[in-house]
Amino acid sequence: MKDMKLMRFLILLGLIIIQDATSHGEQPLSRIAIHEATFALHDLAYIKASPTVLGLRGQDTEWVTLEFGSGNPSNEDWIGVFSPANFSASTCPEENPRVYPPFLCSAPIKFQYANYSSPEYKDTGKGFLKLQLINQRSDFSFALFSGGLLNPKVVAVSNHVAFANPNAPVYPRIAQGKEWNEMTVSWTSGYGIEEAEPFVEWGPRGEHFRSPALTQTFDRRSMCGAPARTVGWRDPGFIHTSFLKELWPNRVYTYKLGHRLCNGTYIWSQEYQFKSSPYPGQNSLQRVVIFGDMGKDEADGSNEYNNFQRGALNTTKRLIQDLKNIDIVFHIGDICYANGYLSQWDQFTAQVEPIASTVPYMIASGNHERDWPGSGSFYGNMDSGGECGVLAENMFYVPTKNNAKFWYSTDYGMFHFCIADTEHDWREGTEQYEFIEHCLASVDRQKQPWLIFLAHRVLGYSSCISYAEEGSFDEPMGRESLQKLWQKYKVDIAIYGHVHNYERTCPIYQNICTNEEKHYYKGSLNGTIHVVAGGAGASLSTFTALQTKWSIFKDYDHGFVKLTAFDHSNLLFEYKRSRDGQVYDSFRISRDYRDILACTVDSCPSTTLAS
Repeated sequence: MKDMKLMRFLILLGLIIIQDATSHGEQPLSRIAIHEATFALHDLAYIKASPTVLGLRGQDTEWVTLEFGSGNPSNEDWIGVFSPANFSASTCPEENPRVYPPFLCSAPIKFQYANYSSPEYKDTGKGFLKLQLINQRSDFSFALFSGGLLNPKVVAVSNHVAFANPNAPVYPRIAQGKEWNEMTVSWTSGYGIEEAEPFVEWGPRGEHFRSPALTQTFDRRSMCGAPARTVGWRDPGFIHTSFLKELWPNRVYTYKLGHRLCNGTYIWSQEYQFKSSPYPGQNSLQRVVIFGDMGKDEADGSNEYNNFQRGALNTTKRLIQDLKNIDIVFHIGDICYANGYLSQWDQFTAQVEPIASTVPYMIASGNHERDWPGSGSFYGNMDSGGECGVLAENMFYVPTKNNAKFWYSTDYGMFHFCIADTEHDWREGTEQYEFIEHCLASVDRQKQPWLIFLAHRVLGYSSCISYAEEGSFDEPMGRESLQKLWQKYKVDIAIYGHVHNYERTCPIYQNICTNEEKHYYKGSLNGTIHVVAGGAGASLSTFTALQTKWSIFKDYDHGFVKLTAFDHSNLLFEYKRSRDGQVYDSFRISRDYRDILACTVDSCPSTTLAS
């Protein structure tokens, strides 16, 4: 009996340790007990917002100044931003089960404490606050709450604020299509197909073509559960995607988003530009940035989520500053951590717009996009907040055969990428396993020598404390089926997110380093280098104190990795910290085609002595 109690205690302790090590914190909006909110409007409380009309010069981001006061101020008072501006009980859907009006049925899109910019607020009862708003297809209002986040009472509501054209096309994000010479452009607007025809006007300098765009949306019933289906729901507007085909390799194209209204007038975005992809095997300078788990954050300091602030913004700013030296970006899962609060997806696409509008922004599926019980995800947790993949599958284009199966391959010049979906089963005998093997086997290494495997969860190696406590040093069942494929098809580098730090292994196969070099690999690797690059913004993950022979470099900081292919024989790998953009870890690979063909353990083709 004592042994049984001890065993239960140890299991419980282990689960606590693992949960603590892998916890991503709670979505800040979920801390608000919105169902408990009541209206207690007070004559001595007020809140005023200015300016009332935003985006008069066509901008889709603008700052608003709030002036507010209360006759009974407290350090727990806070301000919520609501959009649409009318957030009263009358806007709640009939299926909402709340029975004690008045109440709120929609979470704010952001919030901040009243004393954030006015430390004397508790004494004076007066304060001001500057908040950044983005165009999100509706008007805004601001509410002053007393009672803290757990017992919120609305004591004052502001005037309404709106962008000059709330429906305007915004936040373009480009992605590679299913062919190497195709680029897709996706964006969001408030125009349905019956109101306006969406298209992209594009071409090389001096030429203009028009390509129509498809339009899609979804409703509350597409969500799998709360909060996405309840307080986190917000109308996503319309997502448009246009396909720009038959592009010339490595050529600069300009484009702008357009909508032709029913009355014949046009609504235009500003002009953007991108450089088309090189053809598969093209010998040119090619630069790839890869990271996971960045998340979003607010420049105004609101909605701070588990210390994401600065990390996510620093990574975003660093990439924008170095954009002229980046050709394509891979964000391998845990995109914005909306966790069922849909307004956050708009805010993320606004955050990365300078990047995603200029270079292909390719994503992978993570647990915070997909996982939900009974929804077909491999893991039965509730990390997506009820989104069950719908937002990721609609907001960003990926060249999958079926968006519900979020695995795909894509080429970029001398690189061939195989992107797995760790939120669906990848083990031998599954549909995804067959895809992975086909993706790895189908590449012509003479033309595309750099073979890269990408996934969200760590299917390779990691010294994260949670994996170490499990004894696997990877996702349970992670590399059991896949390591023979990586070895057989001679994958150069496998990169993962999910664990919020940076780590690089030696070239490795079956827990054994196959090359003793650390910074300059000449000739065959004889194994695969595994990299964790999940520290782009989320709160950092702790390393185990255990030392392993295969771990070459670890960094407990925010950052991203960059691959630079100079030609078919020379590749540079760099890990950069987001805070300063400096290189903290790097290695080079220098080899010829014959080195890829060379026989190594478990990757030797059959031979014969016959002449």
